Amino acid sequence: WCFDDHRGDRRVIPAARPLAQLLLDSAQRHGERDCVVVDDDRITYAGLADRATWYARALTGLGVGRGDRVGILMANCLDFVEVLFGASLLGAVPMLYNARFKAREVAHCTADAGVRVIFTNGLVDQHIDYVELLAKAGIGTSVAVEHIVFLGPEGHGHCVGPGRLAELADGVEEDAVLEQHRRTDVADTALMFYTSGTTAMPKGCPLDHVVLQHAGVVGGLDRLGLRGGDVMWAPLPMFHSAFTQPLTGVFHVGGTLVSTVHFDAGEALRQIAREGVTVAFPAFPTVTMQLLDHPDYTPGSFASVRTMLNVGPREELVAMQERMPQTSQITAYGLSECGGSVVMCDPDDPLDARTANSGRALPGNEIEIRDGQGRQLGAGERGEICVRGRGVFGGYHGDRAATEEAFDVDGWFRTGDLGEIDADGNLTFTGRLKDMLKVGGENVAAIEVEGFLSLHPAVKLAQVVGRPDAKYGEVPVAFVELAPDAEATSDDIIEFCRGEIASFKVPRAVHFVDAWPMGATKILKYELRARLAAMTGEKQTHA
Repeated sequence: WCFDDHRGDRRVIPAARPLAQLLLDSAQRHGERDCVVVDDDRITYAGLADRATWYARALTGLGVGRGDRVGILMANCLDFVEVLFGASLLGAVPMLYNARFKAREVAHCTADAGVRVIFTNGLVDQHIDYVELLAKAGIGTSVAVEHIVFLGPEGHGHCVGPGRLAELADGVEEDAVLEQHRRTDVADTALMFYTSGTTAMPKGCPLDHVVLQHAGVVGGLDRLGLRGGDVMWAPLPMFHSAFTQPLTGVFHVGGTLVSTVHFDAGEALRQIAREGVTVAFPAFPTVTMQLLDHPDYTPGSFASVRTMLNVGPREELVAMQERMPQTSQITAYGLSECGGSVVMCDPDDPLDARTANSGRALPGNEIEIRDGQGRQLGAGERGEICVRGRGVFGGYHGDRAATEEAFDVDGWFRTGDLGEIDADGNLTFTGRLKDMLKVGGENVAAIEVEGFLSLHPAVKLAQVVGRPDAKYGEVPVAFVELAPDAEATSDDIIEFCRGEIASFKVPRAVHFVDAWPMGATKILKYELRARLAAMTGEKQTHA
């Protein structure tokens, strides 16, 4: 596939391949090169190809075939990657559970996807025992699955263990697996995410092999500037597109992806130096700021890192870039339905362009801004971001109504996000349709107020939601996490805003938090709204 990049150069990208083929091709060319590193565990391309084949044989022995759903519920680890590619090699569909889902959500996703086999292990994340979670969700009792596989040396009750898997794998020839793989088409479903909305249960997002790899391969080559043998640090959960996007890009160039089970800023800095990381994909300031604020961080800590991707308000991006002078920070806009990034900046763009907007559409994608009636808006006009192209999924799993609502007759996907495009085609994300406040008739974008609050020296992270108000309809209220060792009161934060932003945008109250209700990588604002509704008084000070 050929395209002219934004520099006017002719670029050639090989035709899309099935996900497992990315692994097999790199195993042929770079067999002894590390492909995935998780803390102190590492595996080569040849080693991963062998393990994936073993899992594919075991899955065949369990009765899993092409198109069957294979659930993966684990913390970041090599097991996760091996099962992912094993299922893919067989032509089955890995279904990546959000490991932070609760029992109700796990039960819903399992039943909705029709999962036949679930893989988990004893490596817990955030104090969650996944076998216990599956039991609480009624998996195998009220919610039907055929097998739960526990990848731990000690076994686990009724679960299928490694010993039984080995017996099953021994009974299946490798050629039988490879024959199934040869039948895989790039239009087949490659994997499924489940994405949370604002209030409804998670929706299934099946991605074919083209969509899954578009952001990683095209975005990786054209925007991140991936080179052969690059080492990419990607610490986010493996069940998220912020893992699959860098993974597919790195595998395309025969590089190494570096991750971690539990994020710790000090260990992450040592890992980045030890592994010689050249590209970093932390994606969110909540991760990056912990690195920059760690006592061991120096401006030389990222000396080997050419490019880093972060997504956040302009003020945060500018502040972070100033503290890592040897690294070019870029930003992006994307969503699970598009396998990750839809638009991305370029490391060669000037700083203002790399912070004020999210960049241009990736080759093969189109972006438009529409009004409430579906009419295309002009440059600089704010409306709903709509996307179409190679990087856009085909619709929600088993939900025709949601799919028809999300797409128009010409195939444009309505993202539910707000933005504007300038005359050069650069997209600026300005908030979410359901994250806009209407204060006395005035529109207030929560992200705008959050960006300003982040400038306060005591504020580590701020989130803004609306509170019902008899006079104005609703008013903004802020939840704030303070920086380490910082002190501030609600009045301090409110006074910081007065005279600097419009009065109707100034938060009427500030509530301090030590931990956030999290989805995969997003703070769940509907839980903040519920928390606000349940409050009987305000916490006035926090240190």
